[in-house]
Amino acid sequence: MPVSLPPALELSLGLLRCPTCRTRHLHPVRGALRCPGGHTFDIARHGYAGLLTGTRATSGDDTAMVQARNRFLSTGTYAPIRNVGARLAADAAAEQATVVDVGCGTGYYLAGVLDRLPGARGLGLDTSVRALRSAARAHERAAAVAWDVFRPFPLADGVADVVLDVFAPRNPAEFHRVLRPTGRLIVVRPTKRHLAELRDRLPAMVTIDPAKEQRLHRALDPFFEGTVTEQVEYTAPLTRLDALDLVTMTPSARHVSRADLTDDGLLPDEVTVSVLATAYQPR
Repeated sequence: MPVSLPPALELSLGLLRCPTCRTRHLHPVRGALRCPGGHTFDIARHGYAGLLTGTRATSGDDTAMVQARNRFLSTGTYAPIRNVGARLAADAAAEQATVVDVGCGTGYYLAGVLDRLPGARGLGLDTSVRALRSAARAHERAAAVAWDVFRPFPLADGVADVVLDVFAPRNPAEFHRVLRPTGRLIVVRPTKRHLAELRDRLPAMVTIDPAKEQRLHRALDPFFEGTVTEQVEYTAPLTRLDALDLVTMTPSARHVSRADLTDDGLLPDEVTVSVLATAYQPR
Protein backbone atom coordinates (compact mmCIF):
# COMPACT_ATOMS: atom_id res chain seq x y z
CA MET A 1 0.00 0.00 0.00
CA PRO A 2 1.52 3.39 -0.99
CA VAL A 3 2.71 5.62 1.84
CA SER A 4 0.79 8.88 2.20
CA LEU A 5 2.75 12.13 2.02
CA PRO A 6 3.35 13.47 5.55
CA PRO A 7 2.00 17.02 5.94
CA ALA A 8 5.37 18.43 7.04
CA LEU A 9 7.08 16.89 4.01
CA GLU A 10 4.40 18.35 1.75
CA LEU A 11 5.16 21.77 3.27
CA SER A 12 8.83 21.32 2.33
CA LEU A 13 8.49 20.08 -1.26
CA GLY A 14 9.14 23.56 -2.62
CA LEU A 15 12.57 23.57 -0.98
CA LEU A 16 13.78 20.35 -2.54
CA ARG A 17 15.53 19.62 -5.80
CA CYS A 18 16.32 16.29 -7.38
CA PRO A 19 19.75 15.19 -6.13
CA THR A 20 20.43 13.40 -9.42
CA CYS A 21 19.57 16.00 -12.09
CA ARG A 22 19.05 18.99 -9.75
CA THR A 23 15.62 19.79 -11.14
CA ARG A 24 13.80 21.82 -8.52
CA HIS A 25 10.39 20.19 -8.83
CA LEU A 26 9.74 16.98 -6.89
CA HIS A 27 6.16 15.77 -6.71
CA PRO A 28 4.53 12.85 -4.86
CA VAL A 29 3.60 9.77 -6.88
CA ARG A 30 2.27 6.62 -5.16
CA GLY A 31 4.34 6.76 -1.99
CA ALA A 32 7.41 8.28 -3.63
CA LEU A 33 8.84 11.59 -4.84
CA ARG A 34 9.58 11.99 -8.53
CA CYS A 35 11.22 14.71 -10.58
CA PRO A 36 10.27 15.64 -14.17
CA GLY A 37 13.28 13.64 -15.37
CA GLY A 38 11.81 10.46 -13.90
CA HIS A 39 14.15 10.02 -10.93
CA THR A 40 12.17 8.49 -8.06
CA PHE A 41 12.84 8.46 -4.32
CA ASP A 42 10.95 6.51 -1.69
CA ILE A 43 9.01 7.96 1.20
CA ALA A 44 9.61 5.62 4.14
CA ARG A 45 6.63 4.43 6.13
CA HIS A 46 8.21 6.21 9.10
CA GLY A 47 7.66 9.52 7.32
CA TYR A 48 11.03 10.62 5.97
CA ALA A 49 12.10 10.91 2.33
CA GLY A 50 15.05 8.81 1.17
CA LEU A 51 16.84 11.06 -1.31
CA LEU A 52 20.29 9.60 -0.69
CA THR A 53 21.64 7.03 -3.12
CA GLY A 54 25.02 5.33 -3.41
CA THR A 55 27.73 5.08 -0.76
CA ARG A 56 27.45 7.29 2.30
CA ALA A 57 30.45 9.25 3.61
CA THR A 58 29.27 8.62 7.18
CA SER A 59 27.48 5.60 8.60
CA GLY A 60 25.15 7.58 10.82
CA ASP A 61 23.83 6.63 14.23
CA ASP A 62 22.77 3.03 14.79
CA THR A 63 19.73 1.86 16.77
CA ALA A 64 21.50 1.76 20.14
CA MET A 65 22.88 5.27 19.67
CA VAL A 66 19.48 6.67 18.73
CA GLN A 67 17.71 4.98 21.63
CA ALA A 68 20.35 6.29 24.04
CA ARG A 69 20.05 9.79 22.60
CA ASN A 70 16.27 9.81 22.90
CA ARG A 71 16.45 8.67 26.52
CA PHE A 72 19.16 11.16 27.47
CA LEU A 73 17.60 14.15 25.73
CA SER A 74 14.27 13.37 27.39
CA THR A 75 15.89 14.07 30.79
CA GLY A 76 16.24 17.77 29.88
CA THR A 77 19.96 17.82 30.65
CA TYR A 78 20.72 19.43 27.28
CA ALA A 79 17.69 21.77 27.34
CA PRO A 80 19.91 24.87 27.83
CA ILE A 81 21.78 23.96 24.63
CA ARG A 82 18.50 23.55 22.77
CA ASN A 83 17.28 26.86 24.18
CA VAL A 84 20.29 28.92 23.13
CA GLY A 85 20.19 27.54 19.58
CA ALA A 86 16.46 28.25 19.36
CA ARG A 87 16.87 31.77 20.70
CA LEU A 88 19.69 32.68 18.31
CA ALA A 89 17.61 31.35 15.42
CA ALA A 90 14.47 33.18 16.54
CA ASP A 91 16.41 36.43 16.99
CA ALA A 92 17.47 36.26 13.34
CA ALA A 93 14.31 35.00 11.63
CA ALA A 94 10.65 35.85 11.19
CA GLU A 95 7.93 33.53 12.47
CA GLN A 96 7.31 32.27 8.92
CA ALA A 97 10.93 31.18 8.50
CA THR A 98 12.32 28.08 6.82
CA VAL A 99 14.76 26.25 9.08
CA VAL A 100 17.15 23.56 7.80
CA ASP A 101 18.86 21.39 10.43
CA VAL A 102 21.99 19.76 9.00
CA GLY A 103 22.91 16.52 10.77
CA CYS A 104 19.59 16.76 12.59
CA GLY A 105 19.79 13.44 14.44
CA THR A 106 16.50 12.81 16.21
CA GLY A 107 15.22 16.34 15.52
CA TYR A 108 15.50 17.52 19.13
CA TYR A 109 17.16 20.85 18.36
CA LEU A 110 15.07 21.53 15.25
CA ALA A 111 11.89 21.04 17.29
CA GLY A 112 13.19 23.59 19.79
CA VAL A 113 13.57 26.21 17.04
CA LEU A 114 10.12 25.48 15.61
CA ASP A 115 8.58 25.88 19.07
CA ARG A 116 10.06 29.41 19.15
CA LEU A 117 8.80 30.24 15.62
CA PRO A 118 5.10 29.28 15.49
CA GLY A 119 4.75 29.78 11.74
CA ALA A 120 8.07 28.25 10.65
CA ARG A 121 8.65 25.05 8.73
CA GLY A 122 11.62 22.80 9.35
CA LEU A 123 13.61 20.28 7.36
CA GLY A 124 16.18 17.94 8.88
CA LEU A 125 18.98 16.20 6.95
CA ASP A 126 20.79 13.14 8.31
CA THR A 127 22.36 9.89 7.09
CA SER A 128 20.95 7.73 9.87
CA VAL A 129 17.63 6.12 8.97
CA ARG A 130 17.21 5.19 12.64
CA ALA A 131 17.55 8.82 13.71
CA LEU A 132 15.31 10.01 10.87
CA ARG A 133 12.46 7.87 12.18
CA SER A 134 12.52 10.04 15.29
CA ALA A 135 13.20 13.28 13.40
CA ALA A 136 10.13 12.76 11.20
CA ARG A 137 8.01 12.70 14.38
CA ALA A 138 9.90 15.36 16.34
CA HIS A 139 7.53 18.21 15.44
CA GLU A 140 4.37 18.59 13.39
CA ARG A 141 6.11 21.15 11.15
CA ALA A 142 9.40 19.24 10.77
CA ALA A 143 10.11 17.09 7.72
CA ALA A 144 13.08 14.74 7.48
CA VAL A 145 15.24 13.67 4.56
CA ALA A 146 17.99 11.06 4.32
CA TRP A 147 21.09 12.85 3.07
CA ASP A 148 24.88 12.92 3.41
CA VAL A 149 25.84 16.44 4.50
CA PHE A 150 29.21 16.22 2.75
CA ARG A 151 27.44 16.16 -0.63
CA PRO A 152 25.65 19.07 -2.34
CA PHE A 153 22.35 19.36 -0.51
CA PRO A 154 19.09 18.33 -2.27
CA LEU A 155 17.85 21.90 -1.77
CA ALA A 156 17.35 24.82 -4.13
CA ASP A 157 19.49 27.96 -3.83
CA GLY A 158 18.57 30.55 -1.20
CA VAL A 159 15.59 28.79 0.36
CA ALA A 160 16.59 28.76 4.05
CA ASP A 161 16.27 31.56 6.59
CA VAL A 162 18.17 29.55 9.20
CA VAL A 163 20.65 26.71 8.86
CA LEU A 164 21.16 24.91 12.16
CA ASP A 165 24.25 22.82 12.89
CA VAL A 166 24.43 21.32 16.38
CA PHE A 167 27.25 18.85 17.14
CA ALA A 168 27.19 17.97 13.42
CA PRO A 169 29.52 17.90 10.41
CA ARG A 170 29.72 21.12 8.41
CA ASN A 171 29.61 21.94 4.72
CA PRO A 172 30.24 25.71 4.56
CA ALA A 173 29.82 26.13 0.80
CA GLU A 174 26.45 24.38 0.86
CA PHE A 175 25.35 26.29 3.96
CA HIS A 176 26.04 29.49 2.05
CA ARG A 177 24.32 28.33 -1.13
CA VAL A 178 21.03 27.34 0.50
CA LEU A 179 20.80 30.34 2.84
CA ARG A 180 19.08 33.54 1.81
CA PRO A 181 21.40 36.60 1.83
CA THR A 182 19.60 37.77 4.98
CA GLY A 183 19.70 34.32 6.58
CA ARG A 184 21.69 33.06 9.54
CA LEU A 185 23.82 30.01 10.20
CA ILE A 186 23.74 28.80 13.82
CA VAL A 187 26.63 26.53 14.83
CA VAL A 188 26.78 24.84 18.25
CA ARG A 189 29.93 22.92 19.17
CA PRO A 190 31.62 21.63 22.34
CA THR A 191 34.46 23.35 24.16
CA LYS A 192 37.40 21.40 25.57
CA ARG A 193 35.62 21.27 28.96
CA HIS A 194 32.54 19.52 27.59
CA LEU A 195 31.98 16.19 29.39
CA ALA A 196 35.42 16.55 31.00
CA GLU A 197 34.57 14.24 33.91
CA LEU A 198 33.60 11.42 31.55
CA ARG A 199 36.66 11.93 29.36
CA ASP A 200 38.94 11.91 32.42
CA ARG A 201 37.57 8.56 33.58
CA LEU A 202 37.16 6.98 30.16
CA PRO A 203 40.33 7.81 28.19
CA ALA A 204 39.06 5.85 25.19
CA MET A 205 36.36 8.47 24.57
CA VAL A 206 36.84 10.60 21.50
CA THR A 207 38.80 13.70 22.47
CA ILE A 208 38.04 17.25 21.40
CA ASP A 209 40.70 18.62 19.06
CA PRO A 210 42.31 21.66 20.75
CA ALA A 211 42.52 23.30 17.31
CA LYS A 212 38.79 22.77 16.68
CA GLU A 213 37.89 26.46 16.96
CA GLN A 214 40.66 27.54 14.62
CA ARG A 215 39.61 24.94 12.06
CA LEU A 216 35.99 26.02 12.33
CA HIS A 217 36.79 29.68 11.73
CA ARG A 218 39.16 28.86 8.88
CA ALA A 219 36.48 26.77 7.14
CA LEU A 220 33.64 29.27 7.61
CA ASP A 221 35.52 32.54 7.08
CA PRO A 222 35.34 32.59 3.25
CA PHE A 223 31.55 32.32 3.42
CA PHE A 224 30.38 33.75 6.74
CA GLU A 225 30.98 36.44 9.32
CA GLY A 226 30.20 35.77 12.99
CA THR A 227 27.69 38.17 14.55
CA VAL A 228 27.32 36.85 18.10
CA THR A 229 28.78 34.01 20.18
CA GLU A 230 27.36 32.73 23.45
CA GLN A 231 28.87 30.23 25.84
CA VAL A 232 26.66 27.81 27.73
CA GLU A 233 28.37 26.02 30.60
CA TYR A 234 26.92 24.28 33.65
CA THR A 235 27.29 21.17 35.78
CA ALA A 236 24.57 18.55 35.52
CA PRO A 237 23.89 15.54 37.77
CA LEU A 238 24.13 12.12 36.16
CA THR A 239 22.49 8.86 37.09
CA ARG A 240 24.26 5.69 36.03
CA LEU A 241 21.83 5.30 33.10
CA ASP A 242 22.35 8.93 32.08
CA ALA A 243 26.11 8.39 32.00
CA LEU A 244 25.78 5.21 29.96
CA ASP A 245 23.43 6.91 27.52
CA LEU A 246 25.67 9.95 27.22
CA VAL A 247 28.57 7.74 26.12
CA THR A 248 26.45 5.46 23.93
CA MET A 249 24.81 8.33 22.01
CA THR A 250 28.16 9.66 20.77
CA PRO A 251 30.86 8.28 18.43
CA SER A 252 32.77 7.37 21.62
CA ALA A 253 30.49 4.33 21.91
CA ARG A 254 32.60 2.69 19.21
CA HIS A 255 35.79 3.13 21.26
CA VAL A 256 34.83 2.58 24.91
CA SER A 257 34.81 -1.05 26.03
CA ARG A 258 31.78 -2.77 27.56
CA ALA A 259 33.88 -3.47 30.67
CA ASP A 260 34.44 0.25 31.19
CA LEU A 261 30.73 0.95 30.89
CA THR A 262 29.78 -1.72 33.44
CA ASP A 263 32.31 -0.50 36.01
CA ASP A 264 30.25 1.88 38.16
CA GLY A 265 33.42 3.28 39.68
CA LEU A 266 34.39 4.78 36.35
CA LEU A 267 31.14 6.68 35.82
CA PRO A 268 30.89 10.16 37.40
CA ASP A 269 27.75 11.36 39.17
CA GLU A 270 27.94 14.79 37.54
CA VAL A 271 29.34 16.23 34.34
CA THR A 272 30.28 19.60 32.89
CA VAL A 273 28.28 20.66 29.86
CA SER A 274 30.13 23.34 27.89
CA VAL A 275 29.37 24.59 24.38
CA LEU A 276 29.75 27.63 22.19
CA ALA A 277 26.86 28.80 20.01
CA THR A 278 27.56 31.29 17.20
CA ALA A 279 25.25 33.03 14.75
CA TYR A 280 26.85 33.80 11.37
CA GLN A 281 25.66 35.98 8.50
CA PRO A 282 26.56 35.17 4.89
CA ARG A 283 29.28 37.25 3.27
